Amino acid sequence: MRSRAQFVALLCAVLAALAGSPAARTQTRAMSPLPDRYFAALAAAGISPRNSAVVVRATDAAGALAVATNAAAAMSPASTMKLVTTYAALQRLGPAYSWTTEAFAVGSLVDGVLNGSLAIRGSGDPTLVIEQLWLLVHRIRAFGVREIRGDVLLDRSAFESMPYDPEEFDGAESRAYNAGPDALLVNFKALTFDFVPDSDSGIARVLVTPAVGGARIPATVRGAAGPCGDWRSRLRGDISNPLAPRFAGEFPLACGTRSWHVNALEPTPYFDAVFRALWENSGGRWTGRARDAVVPAGARLIATHESRPLAEAVRDINKFSNNVMARQVFLTLGAEVSQRPANPTRAADAVRSVLTARGLTMPELVLENGSGLSRVERIAPANLAALLADAWRSRVMPELMSSLPILGVDGTIKGRKVAVGSAHLKTGMLTNVRALAGYVLSSSGRRYVIVAIINDDNARAGQAAHDALLDWVYTEG
Repeated sequence: MRSRAQFVALLCAVLAALAGSPAARTQTRAMSPLPDRYFAALAAAGISPRNSAVVVRATDAAGALAVATNAAAAMSPASTMKLVTTYAALQRLGPAYSWTTEAFAVGSLVDGVLNGSLAIRGSGDPTLVIEQLWLLVHRIRAFGVREIRGDVLLDRSAFESMPYDPEEFDGAESRAYNAGPDALLVNFKALTFDFVPDSDSGIARVLVTPAVGGARIPATVRGAAGPCGDWRSRLRGDISNPLAPRFAGEFPLACGTRSWHVNALEPTPYFDAVFRALWENSGGRWTGRARDAVVPAGARLIATHESRPLAEAVRDINKFSNNVMARQVFLTLGAEVSQRPANPTRAADAVRSVLTARGLTMPELVLENGSGLSRVERIAPANLAALLADAWRSRVMPELMSSLPILGVDGTIKGRKVAVGSAHLKTGMLTNVRALAGYVLSSSGRRYVIVAIINDDNARAGQAAHDALLDWVYTEG
């Protein structure tokens, strides 16, 4: 067995080779408070310390640990950028802020027949899932509308028209995380295909949520024996037309029930298909189509739906790293601050104005969509840590804190096995990025802000280094 001295010598040699330059080696020596096992994990993953940053600071003056390495570098934060967006929104809009979706009659209503169109105006609600649209439909029906003789007009004017290509980020346009923002976003514009095994019949039943009008969904797929494995590939699914998917392969019955979430259709045909199914299932009649338009002057308000509060939306965004919800909140903040239709520039300006008012100056901050699903967004780890420290002292601390996944317990970090239950953390991961940011309650009872970001070709292999860091803060803090 090697002695500790031999191990340290070997480690230093590896780190020196990775660091490359004398300046980098000097910086590595300056990070001596960090544990050896953190550097060993970086080395094992082939990650240069130059491409990793760590900030650890106590939430009060009593902390035993204080670390800042590469803290001023402008780095890609991946989904930890959602902390910036959600904190700014909680501060500016307040935890109880809500969105309103309105329905208007355009024409006369006689004996339950609307002789004209129904107009629906959105305000950017990120929580308008199928159950909430169902409630709006029933409110319209309760007003007395039985039949719509015209079209359904979709008013999206709360957000500026923004060209959006769901394939642009990574070529995976059908992935649910690539759904774009929409002032009248319904159900994240997603379809979920559930595959439910029926072993007695040797098949898997196919269920789709939400129900969509005009869809042709196969009722079953062939079942197969053997381990679950890559069940999606074995299905040989063609979802290029989500309303008429084809599954030419088979589903391993050992998988149990599995779900395939799909970014489906363009916003207007998606709304048409979902609204049509809800309307007809409620007993209503409608032979028109959905189309984009602004609510005409003189239209009569007949039903409204108020969303869940912002605090609940923030919880969903951070616990489950929901990109499109983060984008909706980002744009909403821009609309509210500017009092003009939202666009990304106004949203970014609004976030900066909120941060500046809190004394958080971030000249390096780059905001594209506020979700972290971006190749250009940047923030310095020191400034992200400063934001978290400010949040801890703020009036919205309970709402932001409770929105963060609990280490090893829930959300996106449910499966982590280090310091279970001791930390509230937002994580982020892109091809060349691995990040975490949040709060650790150490075994001594002290609480620490922690930010750790890796921007490296081998970043995906960096979890062991971050786990070592979390364990160190928990045990030594």
